[in-house]
Amino acid sequence: MKKSINNYASALDMEAQRVSILWKSAAVGIAVGAVVVLYRFVLTEMEALSLRCYAFFLAHPALLPVLFVGLGGVGYLVGVLVDRHRQISGSGIPQIKGVMLGHFRFPWFSTLWSKFIGGALAILAGLSLGREGPSIQLGASIAEGIGKRVCATRAERKHLIAGGASAGLAAAFNAPLAGVIFAVEEIFKYLSPIVLLSTTIASVVADFLSRLVFGSAPIFSFSTQGPLPMSAYWMVCVLGVILGGAGALYNATLLRTQQLYKKIENLRFRVAIPFLLAGVVGLLFPVALGGGHGVLEHLQFSTGFLLLLLILAVKFAFSMLSFGSGAPGGIFFPLLILGALIGALFGKAAVVWFGLDATLYNNLIILAMAGYFAAIVRAPLTGVVLLLEMTGSFENLLPLVLIAVIASATADMLKSAPIYDALLENMLKDQKGAAFPDEGEKITMETVVHFGAYAAGKRVRELPLPQNCLLIAVRREGRDSIPKGDTLVRANDTLIFLISAHKEARQREAILELTESAR
Repeated sequence: MKKSINNYASALDMEAQRVSILWKSAAVGIAVGAVVVLYRFVLTEMEALSLRCYAFFLAHPALLPVLFVGLGGVGYLVGVLVDRHRQISGSGIPQIKGVMLGHFRFPWFSTLWSKFIGGALAILAGLSLGREGPSIQLGASIAEGIGKRVCATRAERKHLIAGGASAGLAAAFNAPLAGVIFAVEEIFKYLSPIVLLSTTIASVVADFLSRLVFGSAPIFSFSTQGPLPMSAYWMVCVLGVILGGAGALYNATLLRTQQLYKKIENLRFRVAIPFLLAGVVGLLFPVALGGGHGVLEHLQFSTGFLLLLLILAVKFAFSMLSFGSGAPGGIFFPLLILGALIGALFGKAAVVWFGLDATLYNNLIILAMAGYFAAIVRAPLTGVVLLLEMTGSFENLLPLVLIAVIASATADMLKSAPIYDALLENMLKDQKGAAFPDEGEKITMETVVHFGAYAAGKRVRELPLPQNCLLIAVRREGRDSIPKGDTLVRANDTLIFLISAHKEARQREAILELTESAR
């Protein structure tokens, strides 16, 4: 294994980094694309098998005890996996954020195989979970494994990890642009040429492999007859506010569900609970099983209002119980389906009560998915681009942006924390699974100085930098300079620091406080 080294020359050699990141990101894209395509295929087969199994047991009620014993056994097995590999719990996105921020160090290979198996078994049982979160974590794990062998610095390895995460989302949803924007908006939270290059190459390569296998058809096939007229934009604003409130409710309920589950100290039994509940749902209301593909056929204007409301209530409750337990699986697809149901309910009301043309019903479903995503994840650009790529409906671009911004702002005003930030905060309270490096290891970190930040307009000597942290370069307009005490830091500068690896999380937080916010 190649030992990770950080030094001044490698941190500043941008041209070498660009050339190097090209082939490394392409390699990551190929590997991630292959694994996620396989994972996506396995989950598709598992979901179909799940529905057939429930139909069989429903037709043979005498065998129902066998069903629940089997579900309990599978649930306990997944609980054993989660108990031994805590990093595979949930979607995996908070764990990736924790790794990028320096909070966690997880073994990539055990994460890879245990997440793959755990996620597949959860879908086989019918839990209301998605494939995108696990796909993102699978991608990040593969990238970390490759990075440990080909990267000279930990900073470069983090670029590859972000590329692997974006490639995972791209391959899961045929959405390469959304993969890139997700990495920038949710993982890095700033844009640099290296980040953009790494995520773009990895996403495009992985998406290419995915399309070779699954084709280029959009994930959602909602036919639309044209864009919303400007006269209907007031409805978009109202729907955005509703989605913002619904997103805040989703986050609060999910976090509360996690707290209730944690009262069950035995993690193995805790994870098994939604598997047993899946048996009840699968027999009584199978449309709520899995990620939500079965719901799509009910999103017709002819579907009754009460039936849509019932599907929404059951799907919401089962999603909370599935994800809150810590079972391996994501929330992207289920929350998009929940958003679609809210949009369908609002659309029927708009047509019946406010005279909206019924041909615009599907437009509101598409808009609601983006708005609900933005309110929950607080990544509006990702939500907009994701729905554009998943539906192929570019005529909704303007209202998509509008509803994403309104829904996100409404959730902010309700003081609802972004779901992945809140989940990461809860993980940090446990700090299980973290393996920190030796105290002598140094790593590089770079950050962009925001407009209005405390550091903007200050001399280097005026910056209260944390202990054992050294500013080694200021990058301005593509040129690097060695900072001195009287060097003036300007907004939009990229600052490169040398920090202690074992204190990375604390030092990173202190530096970001100087470069991202005013005091």
